[in-house]
Amino acid sequence: MTDSSAAGAAVYSPLTLALYDAWVLGISNRYAWRCPTDEVLLPFFRATVRAHHLDIGVGTGYYLAKAKLPPSTQITLMDLNPSSLAAAKRRIGRPDTRTLQHDVMTPIPGNERFDSISLFYLLHCLPGPLDAKAAIFAHLKHNLTPDGVLFGATILGDEAGHNGFGRKLMAVYNKKGIFGNSQDTQAGFEAHLRTHFREVTLKREGVVLLFRAAQPIV
Repeated sequence: MTDSSAAGAAVYSPLTLALYDAWVLGISNRYAWRCPTDEVLLPFFRATVRAHHLDIGVGTGYYLAKAKLPPSTQITLMDLNPSSLAAAKRRIGRPDTRTLQHDVMTPIPGNERFDSISLFYLLHCLPGPLDAKAAIFAHLKHNLTPDGVLFGATILGDEAGHNGFGRKLMAVYNKKGIFGNSQDTQAGFEAHLRTHFREVTLKREGVVLLFRAAQPIV
């Protein structure tokens, strides 16, 4: 675990998690990042999640809890923060949900493969530069089944055209080490994803980049 990657995870205390949905998924997504949760992010998650799923950077478990998944879905939660893992598992309410406390910047132990892996609001919390954080694609592709899909959403950096509210949040979060995304660009992410996947789909909503990558190049 690196000190810088731990900084982004450490902010999620039990108190912060209690406020997360209202502040991040409600106010910030709609007014700062201009990417409403219910209209954009949740439908994207629901449309892409599959039967054997790994969720990395779990937050409060909101997306999995709201995804209306069939009972047969196998869920694994991965995060550095034990409070986040516990809160997400509790919210999902499935006793068979597995948890893994692990740093995404290093390869996942073992050889398990998943039908889908989600990275929702994780990448902008990882330490920069983009070339360093995007290295996770190189090992996560080996945790996908041949027909598996890696998907997620991330807040882009300074050049994305943030509004006043967003610029203020970006400045505070990057200064505190909660975010590490000031230099993150859509073009940069696309280049790294296409290095590791044959099929890459990108969509921009406000200052948020939604991505879907399949057919790993191994």
